[in-house]
Amino acid sequence: MTLISQDQGKYVATDAEFIRDTTYISDRIVASAHPGIPTAQLDGTFHWPVEPNRYRLIAARACPWAHRTVIVRSLLGLDKVISLGLAAPTHDVRSWNFDLDPDGVDPVLGISRLQDTYFKRFPNYPRGITVPAIVDVPTGTVVTNDYASMTLDFSTEWHQYHKPDAPDLYPEDLRPEIDELNAMMFTTINNGVYRCGFSGSQDAYNNAFDQLFGALDTLEERLADNRYLMGDRITEADVRLFPTLVRFDAVYHNHFKCNRNRISDMPHLWGYLRDLYQTPGFGDTTDFQQIKEHYYIVHRDINPTGIVPKGPDTSQFASPHHRERLSRRGH
Repeated sequence: MTLISQDQGKYVATDAEFIRDTTYISDRIVASAHPGIPTAQLDGTFHWPVEPNRYRLIAARACPWAHRTVIVRSLLGLDKVISLGLAAPTHDVRSWNFDLDPDGVDPVLGISRLQDTYFKRFPNYPRGITVPAIVDVPTGTVVTNDYASMTLDFSTEWHQYHKPDAPDLYPEDLRPEIDELNAMMFTTINNGVYRCGFSGSQDAYNNAFDQLFGALDTLEERLADNRYLMGDRITEADVRLFPTLVRFDAVYHNHFKCNRNRISDMPHLWGYLRDLYQTPGFGDTTDFQQIKEHYYIVHRDINPTGIVPKGPDTSQFASPHHRERLSRRGH
């Protein structure tokens, strides 16, 4: 097994299917935790207290997994209580860096590489230095990089700091359906594009390719009569799908060989994607140039020249989608 990127610690076997390392720092920030120091749990993790202005979310506009957390932070109004640091779109094998900031140093944490927060807490941390990561600002140590739990905790544990009109992204009555859909999308779509791009054999690629487009066909049909994945409301499921869809035509279609068709060739998914893109929190957190720079420059095993394509034209993301007619309550 060979480490090929810091983007969520991806691993691939040279003759088999792409395998993602999904072991993360599973500490959580919860409303029930006592103020001050984190509390040890029986499973070896820690519960950190919900405290405004204590934590810094480190993300990268290039990374789809980090993009989710930036979207939810914006939708819920948590930008008032959780600061945001943005890593540069390119990095070496060691760590995401802060080359976008003056002198290449995060202005709050005072570090040039995200790895410093990991090593301060775990001196011999053996896994990828991944974004998103939440850092405890007073100590400069990483709290968690478990991106799947982050967005759910933003919705359920930080509720007292939500803005007044914040959407309920994880409503209790829909959680079983959301969880089931998210699990399917992770395997076949979110991670599915990587399973195509980093396949180590033709058979593994063919299998991932078929699963990817089979799932996209299912969602295309689902979205014919539903404005969003859960009907007329934006939920966690939409947040998890958007970062993959918005990168698809610009990166995955060509770079990862996901080329049966583009998302813009699928009318319902394309309208749905434009609908979300034009919703505050989605399009305004998307940076196509950084996205392309990350994939085409960092993944030299796939793109040895490091040339970043000029296209595609993204102006059509602002075109009318007319999907409001599908919403019973409106958006």
